[in-house]
Amino acid sequence: MTNFNDYLTQQMKDPAFKKAYEQLEPEFAIIQAIIDARKSAGITQKELSQKSGIAQGDISKLENGNANPSIKTLQRLATALGKTLKIEFV
Repeated sequence: MTNFNDYLTQQMKDPAFKKAYEQLEPEFAIIQAIIDARKSAGITQKELSQKSGIAQGDISKLENGNANPSIKTLQRLATALGKTLKIEFV
């Protein structure tokens, strides 16, 4: 296994691992959405902090998966990024 994707492919063959990994997908999706929106806006974490009133350290924690954002926090981030927050059950 030469890289992470090879490793992940191998691990996904284990049903218990696959189930646990898939249960984390919504968290990964939120993290990636925050990062993508910030980068698309062309701003740094510090600039997002200034626009949203959320501490830069807290934004870093969110982007690194070390914090779980509330809906209020997600709304503040969306507003600061000129976006609309949409949450749905599929």
